Amino acid sequence: MRPAAIAFDAAAPGFDRRFGEWLSVAAQRQAVRRALAAAFPVGGRIFEIGGGTGEDASWLAERGFDVFLTDAAPAMVELSANKLARFGSRAEVMPAEDIEQFAERHRATGGRPFDGAFSNFAPLNCVADLAPVGRGLAYLLKPGSAAMLVLFGTFSPAEMLVEWLRGRADQSFRRLGRGDVPVRIGGKDFVVRYHRARELQSAMQPWFRLVQRLGIGIFVPPSAAEPWISRHPRFLAALECLDRLACRPLVALGDHVLYHFERTDAQIS
Repeated sequence: MRPAAIAFDAAAPGFDRRFGEWLSVAAQRQAVRRALAAAFPVGGRIFEIGGGTGEDASWLAERGFDVFLTDAAPAMVELSANKLARFGSRAEVMPAEDIEQFAERHRATGGRPFDGAFSNFAPLNCVADLAPVGRGLAYLLKPGSAAMLVLFGTFSPAEMLVEWLRGRADQSFRRLGRGDVPVRIGGKDFVVRYHRARELQSAMQPWFRLVQRLGIGIFVPPSAAEPWISRHPRFLAALECLDRLACRPLVALGDHVLYHFERTDAQIS
């Protein structure tokens, strides 16, 4: 496994218990889910990249979607598969870097195309080269279908403020860095890349066109503000209202950015 997969595999047993209690995470997740529900056709077949413990996939499956979740960490996939089994959806171990090879096999064996794809909470920031992801999604998705990809924002004033208040000024500007940026989860070290919008669009063209971008967590703070922000639910609710107003005009300031792509008619050789 790649270092990021090893880290999330180690973190899997306590992942839901930790992040599930945090209201800032729930607020950002809810904003993404509203966009997913609006973009995907009712009852559609949906492909998820980096689905983790299956929280979003289960939410979609409960609403009648047929979700195929992928993740690089086996322990994450085991947890998500248990949640999805009762809905008839499934999960499989697959690094995002291998989506193109999977998609080629899927098409070669007569697999049906998907009605949409998504990735939430930035697993694609663990991927150095996004081009194979774009090509793989082009193989998998029907023309006109949506690819909803949530990546880290590259300039988050909310994170800068939180890190400064926590006395970690050295972390305040990490998103401005180019190339590999070291992080640590589950006691394991790995690197992420804060991809710029131009990089992602280049990886998705010409098979996808960008429909819109939405800022996720502009005023709602990142999880670094936990557990403090969860003790102030009314304040957080007010920040959620501000986010709804600011998600388009202030998209570049989001903790995360949701990129809504649409599959074009461009063929992939």
